[in-house]
Formats: sequence, C-alpha cells, structure tokens
Amino acid sequence: MTDNDVPVRRALLSVTDKSGLVPLARGLVGCGCELISTGGTARELQAAGFAVTDISAVSGNPEAFGGRMKTISFAIESALLFDRERDAAEARRLGVAPIDLVVCNLYPFGRFASEGADLATLIENLDIGGPTMIRAAAKNHRWVAVVTDPADYPAVISELDEGSGALSAATRRRLMLKAFDATADYDALVSQTLHDRLAAPTLRPAYEAGLPLRYGENSHQKAWLHRERGAKHSLCDLVQLHGKELSYNNVVDLHAAIETIRDLAEGACAVIKHATPCGLAAGDGQRRVLAAAWAGDPLSAFGSVIAFNRPLTRAAVEFFELDHPLPERRKFVEVVTAPAVDDDALALLRTHRNLRVVAIDPADLGRGRSIRVLAGAHACLVQDADDRLFDGLRVVTTTRPALDDRALFEFGLTAVRQVKSNAIVVVRRLPDGTCQLLGMGGGQPNRVDSVRLAIERSRANLETELAGDGHDDQTRIKAALAAVVLVSDAFFPFPDSIELIAAAGIRTVLQPGGSLRDRQVIEACDRHAIGMLFTGLRHFKH
Repeated sequence: MTDNDVPVRRALLSVTDKSGLVPLARGLVGCGCELISTGGTARELQAAGFAVTDISAVSGNPEAFGGRMKTISFAIESALLFDRERDAAEARRLGVAPIDLVVCNLYPFGRFASEGADLATLIENLDIGGPTMIRAAAKNHRWVAVVTDPADYPAVISELDEGSGALSAATRRRLMLKAFDATADYDALVSQTLHDRLAAPTLRPAYEAGLPLRYGENSHQKAWLHRERGAKHSLCDLVQLHGKELSYNNVVDLHAAIETIRDLAEGACAVIKHATPCGLAAGDGQRRVLAAAWAGDPLSAFGSVIAFNRPLTRAAVEFFELDHPLPERRKFVEVVTAPAVDDDALALLRTHRNLRVVAIDPADLGRGRSIRVLAGAHACLVQDADDRLFDGLRVVTTTRPALDDRALFEFGLTAVRQVKSNAIVVVRRLPDGTCQLLGMGGGQPNRVDSVRLAIERSRANLETELAGDGHDDQTRIKAALAAVVLVSDAFFPFPDSIELIAAAGIRTVLQPGGSLRDRQVIEACDRHAIGMLFTGLRHFKH
C-alpha cells in the first residue's frame, strides 16, 4: 500500500444532505478540480455558479427511470476502481479517465422509516447507486478518496489547500473506514426496518470504535466501551473530571447507578456495589439524602459507585470526610457521578487520588431494548425495557396496610426493579420526609432467603440507629419495622415468606401477585394482620 499523496483532479459529487456543499465545491474548484455531479446536486452547484460536468457525459447514459439509474455504469465504477499503476494501460485503451474523489451521502431511508412511511415510500428511498460508488471508492482508497460525512468537508478542504490539491494516504484510510461504516450501517438499517415491517425482527447493532478501559472484570482482561452509532446520547458521553481510567466493572456499576436514580423525581442518591443498589434514598437536602443512602449498608458501601441525579455540591461531598486527618474516617468509594459537579465540590473530591469523578446526566440516557450477548453460544437475548412500575395498586387482604404512601410504594418498586431476582427490598420514610432503602436481599435461588437477608439488613441498620439510649431496643426495632414497606419483585409461591415477615413485625407488603397459591398467601397475611397490595407487574432482573 503506497503512502503517497494523491492529487484530486476530478471529483464526483452526489449528495442527499447538501449542507456544506457549496463551500466544499469552492475549495475543490480552487485547487483546479473538475466537478462531476448528478441531479439535484448538479442543479444546486450550477445555481451557485459552478461549472459542472453532468454524470451522463461520463457514463454515456442518461439518468433514467425517475432517477433510479444515474451513476451505476461501467464507466463510473471503472473510473473509481481501476488500479492507477497496474491497470493504467487498460484504462487508456478503454477510454476510462480516473475519478479521484467521491463525495456522497445516501437517500434518507432512516428518516422516512422513523416517520412511519409506508413500504412503497421506503423502497423508493432505498439507495443503490450511492453505496456502490462509496464502496468502489473505498475499496480503491490507495488512489481514491471518499467523503460520506459533511463534517469532514472542512478538513478535506484545508488539506487540499495545504497539500497543493492532494490528499494523504492517512486521510484516505481514515475516510475509507468511515465510508465502509456508512454503508454497513445503512444496509443494517434497511434490513432491520424491512424485517420489522414484513417478518420477525432481526438485530444488527452497530457501535463505534471502542474507548479503551483500564482493564476488564479482572486485571488480566482487556476491555473497551463502545458507543452505539447514531445515538443522540450515550454513556460514552461521560466527562471524567478526576481520577484513573475507568475499568469494566466501574462502567457496569455506573450504568446500574444511573438506571437506579433516573426515574426518581426527587433529588436522589444511589450507592451501587456489584451492579446492585445497597443504598438508595430520595428527598430534599443532598447531604441528608446521601447520608440516608449510605446508611442502607455502610459495610457494602466501601468501594462503591455513588450516583446523584442533581448537580453535586460541596456540602454533600463533605460527608465523605476525604480531608479528615484520620484515614479510617475517610469513606472510600470508586466513582462519584452526577449531572454536574460544583467547583468547590470537585476541589474536595480531587484530594482523593484514587477516586474517579464523572459528570453525566441520567436524564440524557433513554430506556431502550436490552441486549445480552451469550458469550460462546453465538447467540444473544433481546428484550424491551422494563419501563413500568405497576399495573395498579390493589389491596387484596382484609387487613388494611399500615401505610398508605403511594410515593414510598413507587420508591420501593423503583428500588426492587434494580436488585437481582429473587429481589426483596424494605423501604421507609424518615422523619424528615426522605425515602430510604433500609434493607435488601436478592440474587438468591429462593425467595425465603432473600426475605431473610432483607430483614436482617434492616434490623442491623435499626440496631445501629437506635442503640445506646437506654430504651428497649428490640421493642423499638419491631415498632420501626411496622412502619416500613416490604416489596417483592415477583409473587410469593408459598406462605413461608409471610411467616418471616410477620415475625419481624412488618405490616405492609407489595408484590405483583399471580401465584397459584395467592389465596393461601393472602390468608396468611390476614392471619398476621399484614396488609398486602398487588401491583400486577413482575420485575425479575436476572
């Protein structure tokens, strides 16, 4: 492969997106380049005063069939494809003159698809000649440059000006990669759209070149973070304000943190460990909310990822005691993220050498289909987003629930949706109005163990909170548990979990319902004076 600069003497311009077209043409003509063009592109150039060679003068054929045939011809593709050294004599014998630059972007199939156009309209906006030209030029990038993105026009013009009308091999290679990306994405979009309209859905995702991460799940594994091509917003848009490079695990936990807080309308804080919220709180006062989230499981919060859905203030950051003279008082976390970070807060966070600080707004990231690649199985799973909390809130027991707090119920369902199934969370409202995740259990093979873990964590937190004031702690703990809500991600298959819940003193339970033994579970609740609500919607997270 030669590394020589290649002069651009003839350029073929055929674009749907005409932004930047006139300045580009001006730059090309200024370098002594002949312009060849088609249809509407030619008319726009001529209206701007440029001399244009019509495509039919090169192809030897007229535009035909309502524009379906314009560029596809032996003459055009040969002018792009022939090897300028090996095939030079044959090209002269065939009367093929080289085209050195192709500027082309494609019919707006994607726009019509997003607007719900009918099948006939989609077919008419399916480009054939454009991808052919782009791929021919990209294949022969040793001699030909191809530009598919108007954002590249200024750099191309600048290089032509500085390089006496020539483009470097490095530029041609860079443009070649973008060109093959453009045609691959276009073909994938066409295929997926037509499958969605006419047959079973197919999946052809496309991602940009990956951002190297510090390492994978373990230090001997390499890892990258790839941006979905064409996405308006992406997790890749995060701005790292401080700290070492992110690792694979950091990114997984960061995503889980954003997913946890994104739907909470109040100021919220999530403490994430191993992609699971071990702490979550929402309410007024960022410092209070952070303290409540941290108190959900202070032991697990060590080395966690902490996310906020409001700009981060210094008053909240002071909770970490990063500048405390006693190292054991400083709270170690891996990553702190928020939509923005105040300058004073960032200055304090930067005193911790190993802490990563990331700015990204959860509101920018949408809920899309989830894709799970089954490594080594040559298969993947795709599903719609779990974007609903409940189908209704229906009291199914004769006993009325001890609490009637819809906002707290929604907070609990938001939390349980992020915990690995079988998921159980215990939530409460603090005296200052803050909603807090008091305890959780999840990822267990049976729901009874998850209930036990959630209750044990709740009791441990209450023991810490109530200890040392001379009162009967166990009585006060049981009274506190009477004012919580226990939320289950799926139905209780047997009444055994209810026995544990009753023994703990919990009096309000939310679950989706749907078990064959719902009646037995409801009767157990009534027997123990527990009020139960059905939500009608399960939230498994495997």
